[in-house]
Amino acid sequence: MSRVVVGMSGGVDSSVAACLLKEQGYEVIGVTMQIWQEEAREFQEENGGCCGLSAVEDARRVAARLDIPYYVMNFRKEFQEHVIDYFTEEYLRGRTPNPCIACNRYVKWEALLSRSLSIGADYIATGHYARVARLPNGRYSIRRSAASAKDQTYALYNLTQDQLRRTLMPVGEYSKEEIRRMAEQIGLPVAQKPDSQDICFIPDGDYASFIERNAGKELQKGNFVTSDGRILGQHKGIIHYTVGQRKGLGLALGYPAFVLEIRPETREVVIGTHEESLADSLRVTDVNFMSVEDLTEPRRVFVKIRYNHKGVWGTIEKTGEDEVTCTFEEPQRAVTPGQAAVFYDGEYILGGGTIL
Repeated sequence: MSRVVVGMSGGVDSSVAACLLKEQGYEVIGVTMQIWQEEAREFQEENGGCCGLSAVEDARRVAARLDIPYYVMNFRKEFQEHVIDYFTEEYLRGRTPNPCIACNRYVKWEALLSRSLSIGADYIATGHYARVARLPNGRYSIRRSAASAKDQTYALYNLTQDQLRRTLMPVGEYSKEEIRRMAEQIGLPVAQKPDSQDICFIPDGDYASFIERNAGKELQKGNFVTSDGRILGQHKGIIHYTVGQRKGLGLALGYPAFVLEIRPETREVVIGTHEESLADSLRVTDVNFMSVEDLTEPRRVFVKIRYNHKGVWGTIEKTGEDEVTCTFEEPQRAVTPGQAAVFYDGEYILGGGTIL
């Protein structure tokens, strides 16, 4: 019998994932990853998040209902290094990071998989709405969820071949409604628990205050400027802004204004029109190929440039050792440095990288 460690967040998706795998004959062990730093208990209970104290209590109750072993594993060090510090440093560089992608790659997979293998597990599993597939060329890829409305593949593009071959994602075959119905039928106490929405370590959504606390310094103000250097006013500090942002600028220019660029070295936030915010192409680095080993010739793909992006067709080609350029078939707004561009070949992820 194969042994699988299921990352249990205390939510309905990972809870049903554990149930499905047990029904399929796996020896299932439930694990909640403790990633919170040493906040006060009251703060953790109030804000919850995917790995707070309430998550542990909910996951433990689910594990008891399913009659599976359950443990809490401490991953605070890995989370601080690969997620919180990365998140802070990217904002200070004028970029917009995606902490969920970093957490998936380095904490939920790399760290959890290593710890799971050490206790004799064959696989790890999560409650993501995505599927793992082995392709005819022998490589593993992430396949879109059967329920497109809940598809979570974008945030998983960075997983390695070794991680994928040891990963199970049973929830990817179902819709959210079906998962909730299953949870009700088997009497899971989290069947109607709401989905978590915010970044788990900033539940109040105040990124700037969090970054200043983690960086240990107060960020200075700077100027809003046009592309040709004309000063439009003063801003609160570069960490309050992201490329493509329109709301909350506090500028009355007589036309819709967008953030075009952030210049950390001069503390300038460049403002422009909708037309100026459009891009015909992008470049990515830190490339991870998934369905192919490498890109040997230009290829037409479907591209997503942020989690909620509807996607667009484009052509990708290698333009450096660790660089891919994507040319869109129609211009796109808010191509944001630090975010991921993920390239799809049909239902499967071909690869992706970090936008320059």
